[in-house]
Amino acid sequence: MPTVREVRRLLAQGLLRAGSDSPGLDARLLVEGSLSIENADPDLILSNDALIRLDGFAARRMAGEPVWRILGEREFWGLCFRLSPATLEPRPDSETIVETALAQFAGRRDEALALLDLGTGTGCLLIALLSELPQARGLGVDLSDEACRTAAGNAALNGVDGRATFRQGSWTEGLTGRFDLIVSNPPYIPSAEIETLSVEVREHDPLLALDGGVDGLKPYRLFASALPPLLAPGGVIVLEIGAGQGPDVVALMRAGGLEFRGSRNDLGGHERALIFTLA
Repeated sequence: MPTVREVRRLLAQGLLRAGSDSPGLDARLLVEGSLSIENADPDLILSNDALIRLDGFAARRMAGEPVWRILGEREFWGLCFRLSPATLEPRPDSETIVETALAQFAGRRDEALALLDLGTGTGCLLIALLSELPQARGLGVDLSDEACRTAAGNAALNGVDGRATFRQGSWTEGLTGRFDLIVSNPPYIPSAEIETLSVEVREHDPLLALDGGVDGLKPYRLFASALPPLLAPGGVIVLEIGAGQGPDVVALMRAGGLEFRGSRNDLGGHERALIFTLA
């Protein structure tokens, strides 16, 4: 029977031929996933059951399915998030939203803040924030009922289910009250660009979470009018944006009566998070 080292080498070679951008990493993650062991001993011999699981994983990866979809979960902000077909994978770039939001409340972390996450998906933004704000409570909204169920499960998995609520709905429709922090990673890819995305995104991420309308700005137009009435005095809005969308989103939100407070770049140096307050 082959060892972890041997299987990883052979799988990485196959993934490289199949066009993977990170064949070595993919191979390591899939092998460890088949064993349910992190940092597996390279000399460990794989059982027949593990090899059968790995064969299935490898076939799915060769067909273009992302590694984290195959494994069914992904880490974000040091926490584990389970995935479903109705949710995006939490991506490292979106940690910029969490980091930016927390920085706005540096002196208020022990307050009983009210949080709102629009288009919550896996719940990664809201759950990460609640993990850092021990007295806060939050509401996550998603158009997909399946996504809401996934997010609720992730809240329980990460120990914040007593402070997190999830509801199915269209953005701010039916919401009342005021929130100290509103965050969102909305769909912002222009409709015509969806078909140009990689197979990992185009065929495995939910269209509902990608398509931002003709110019990618449809959600922000709604936010410009809908968010000001929901923001508490002294409250903050942090929005994720796509490449080059900053000026347009700022103009939309200013027209809605919000004040632009700056932006933050992701680890790749791209403008990712925009900050707004009431004017």
